[in-house]
Amino acid sequence: MAYLAYMLRLWSSEQGGRRVWRVSLESAHSAERHVFADLEALFAFLLQQTERLDDLEATAEDALPPQESEE
Repeated sequence: MAYLAYMLRLWSSEQGGRRVWRVSLESAHSAERHVFADLEALFAFLLQQTERLDDLEATAEDALPPQESEE
């Protein structure tokens, strides 16, 4: 089973007279930090990461030998 774990930090700032949410994610596995200018960028990153994991799992499953059925 694959999973992703991040520490999420949110803060707001003013930009052009409106509130904008800024985001950072820190990987619990590698401590790698990602900073995003807005929530849309965060969501795009998370979608990319989950799709990448789906692709890796599918590739790993294809590499496994076929299972014999028990009768």
